[in-house]
Amino acid sequence: MYYTGFADEAAVDLAGQIRATKELGWNCIESRRIDGVNIHDLSDEAFDKVCEELSGSGVRINCFGSEVANWQRDLFSEDDYYKSIEQLARAIRRMKRLGCDMIRGMSFKAKWALPAFDPEVEKQVFRKVKMLVRICEDAGVYYMHENCNNYGGQSPKHTLKLLEAIDSPNFKLVFDTGNPVMNYDRQFGDALERMQNAWDFYSQVREFISYVHIKDGVCTQPKPDGFGKTTFTYPGEGDGCVVQIVEDLISRGYDGGFSMEPHLKAVFHDRDNRSDDEQRYDAYVEYGRRFMKIVDAAVAKRDAAGK
Repeated sequence: MYYTGFADEAAVDLAGQIRATKELGWNCIESRRIDGVNIHDLSDEAFDKVCEELSGSGVRINCFGSEVANWQRDLFSEDDYYKSIEQLARAIRRMKRLGCDMIRGMSFKAKWALPAFDPEVEKQVFRKVKMLVRICEDAGVYYMHENCNNYGGQSPKHTLKLLEAIDSPNFKLVFDTGNPVMNYDRQFGDALERMQNAWDFYSQVREFISYVHIKDGVCTQPKPDGFGKTTFTYPGEGDGCVVQIVEDLISRGYDGGFSMEPHLKAVFHDRDNRSDDEQRYDAYVEYGRRFMKIVDAAVAKRDAAGK
């Protein structure tokens, strides 16, 4: 088991991301944006500098937090599809250079206005994601699908259908504890009447989970065309069932990564005279520390039960 995180939430520049990671005692970053640009879209010159900065730092990139097939990509747009293929191809070349074998991907923007299990949507999703996964297979890397505002993130049943359709050892699940909080539950049909329950989603897919994103929050305003308006919290303080899920994972012998994605922004705003950059850095580090305490408590609970 190891800790990592979207360290671009701690700092815009890689030096700050490395510093926050080391302050937590970790050696991994799930790299998303560096200087405001996703790692797969950096210029070659900028990426060379990333490699130089990481070399000898004691910190590595364990996963590319890519935009491939994400909630910004329209399923029915061939341009968006080919853009994802191009991003994936660039990412794989860079992953090889960094010794990284995981890339976070998705299953295109959810079509909330269409039926929950629309045949044409599923035909397109399965065809396009299969191709992306095949590219990963050929390269020997893993396509890590996240339950987000995408086809697979609409319900646990959607995720299970996607797993069945793709059926590849290079197609793995990332479970994000916070995303169910802000997405409608469509496992029972078309109605957009209730939000997902994080524990319910997790419990239906847990045997397939290879990696975990830690996010937590409370949905304050559901939206039928995308993410609900959400107030993000420290882990264990929202509706993401973080403590319950972590305890279950630990009791089952989970040995993968826990990746922080706080979305807290500047939670200490107006409390003191620190800059916004200092506040976001401190919030990220505090988030990581609080989460490690949750894991320590889960391990102690497991050990006390004799497991």
